Amino acid sequence: MIVDSHCHLDFPDFASEIDAVVARARAAGVGRMVTIGTRVRRSGEVRAIAERFEDVFCSVGTHPHNAGEERDVTLPELLAAADHPRVVAIGEAGLDYHYDTAPRDDQMAGFRLHIAAARETGLPLVIHAREADADVAQVLEEEYAKGAFSFVLHCFTAGAELARRAVAIGGYVSFSGILTFKSGAPLREIAAALPAERLLVETDAPYLAPNPWRGKRNEPSYVVETARILGETRNLGVEAIAALTTENFFRLFSRAH
Repeated sequence: MIVDSHCHLDFPDFASEIDAVVARARAAGVGRMVTIGTRVRRSGEVRAIAERFEDVFCSVGTHPHNAGEERDVTLPELLAAADHPRVVAIGEAGLDYHYDTAPRDDQMAGFRLHIAAARETGLPLVIHAREADADVAQVLEEEYAKGAFSFVLHCFTAGAELARRAVAIGGYVSFSGILTFKSGAPLREIAAALPAERLLVETDAPYLAPNPWRGKRNEPSYVVETARILGETRNLGVEAIAALTTENFFRLFSRAH
């Protein structure tokens, strides 16, 4: 089994053929998929997808790009949205200093709110971190000192220092199709050095299709190729890396069994 720990099946581009997308994923050997929430107040959309397919689960949260429009979301509201058997994670939330679509203060407040929700529910937090390595690491360490919570750095594109500090407090690191790009050599070096029990793969569909589909719309079936390249960096075959990342997935997303 391969798992896709992060995809956006509620993206409009998938709406007309979501059954076919899920069928292709199954045919490729993908056994579980997590479709990711980007707005708490639209969480019903991802929950509906997760309810429709037995092998699709979801997260609920506010993406940092949308932190400004959902700055008034409260912890009780987030906890209520997460109180559903198909919800296996909180987020995605975090910091994005590349686009700065939302004010950084709103992003930071939202990040800490989602950490509180992860801590209270026991669900893992899916973290978006882009060009904000130092602040993400600092927040994680400060908040972890207040009380443990589980998390994954999704679609990892950051530096080795953030990966090291995240893993040191029990975090996971998930690699997308970028790992297969020629420019992905620095990420492959990080992936080769991380503890095996902290590795995950994802599509981040419909974005970042791995080679040989780079530039096309991504979908969960393609995660098999990202897993293969991750295996190469670890000197593991496809079956071995599939078993490893699947075990890691179920350890982190324990509600997705």
